[in-house]
Amino acid sequence: MAAKILVIEDHPDVRDNIAEILELSSYKVITAADGKEGVRLAKSERPDLILCDIMMPGLDGYEVLYILGKNHETASIPFVFLTAKSEKEDFRKGMSMGADDYLVKPFEEIDLLNAIENRLRKYEQLKGASNESMQHFVSEVNAQYPNIDLSEKASTKHFKKGEIVYKEEDFPHYLYQIKKGKVKCYKINSEGKEFIIDILGEGDFMGQLALIQDVNHTEFAQTLEDTELQAFPRQDFQSIIYQKTEVAAQFIKLLSKDLVDKEKELMAMAYDTVRKRTADALVKMYDSYKNDKSDKVSFPLNRNDLASIVGTATESAIRMLSEFKKDGWISVDRGDIEILEIDKLRQVRY
Repeated sequence: MAAKILVIEDHPDVRDNIAEILELSSYKVITAADGKEGVRLAKSERPDLILCDIMMPGLDGYEVLYILGKNHETASIPFVFLTAKSEKEDFRKGMSMGADDYLVKPFEEIDLLNAIENRLRKYEQLKGASNESMQHFVSEVNAQYPNIDLSEKASTKHFKKGEIVYKEEDFPHYLYQIKKGKVKCYKINSEGKEFIIDILGEGDFMGQLALIQDVNHTEFAQTLEDTELQAFPRQDFQSIIYQKTEVAAQFIKLLSKDLVDKEKELMAMAYDTVRKRTADALVKMYDSYKNDKSDKVSFPLNRNDLASIVGTATESAIRMLSEFKKDGWISVDRGDIEILEIDKLRQVRY
């Protein structure tokens, strides 16, 4: 599929000339005559790359870049400035705001095409097959920047079931990836009550928020079973995020998705019934433990942990389990829960 390029340029002749060059090179082109229209098209069309003039009436190029950078859906789109100026001040300002490249007008056709191809290639290398996955994020960073290979500098750490990986207010020394096992992340309120905010499994990462914000951990992380973690040193991870524009943009997109997911969970906590929240918690555990080797999925989950995930009293969680067991959707044996009818649980609406 041809890459889609958005050209934001207020001079009609220049805009048409760029569009013609790109269309002849098999790109799909959309154009905007001013910054306001460019922002609208960027949000609605989601182009693969944006070419934007700096000096425009109304919204100039800097303002366009600022607005799009604040939107998680457009922040990671490669952005190339077009300018008739070549002063160093303009270059520094644009790059410090997150621009990916500069083209000084008048430019040669080959310079335009090379700039676009280079930026699209780097973006695709970072985006990978699944640009929503931290797994692909790290592997693609390693491929793009082999001189700072995160995997080579990682160490392996082993934890027994029930061990604390890190506590709230601990200094973040590592970005962790789970190679084997399960980890729960939770917070404790002033009354000592535990609230589980996530259950993580093989391939998942944890600790990234503290590292990117450069603050202490804001939650506890504890293993639910014997667990093997890969630990990436803090300074190596942060150096990439702070120094590589494309990497930082990709990581921002990942964080934005995490925030959207958390917003959905908060909405569910506020408005969904206990029955639906319990079903959703069991579905989440099913997805975490599911593998291709067996259709049967069972997992250890004590009633207090389930109540913490659901956000209800332990008695209410037990009552919901009893209902699902009576319906034949789950079975319970010595604390282990086996999912028998996952589709039924997914379909619970109230």
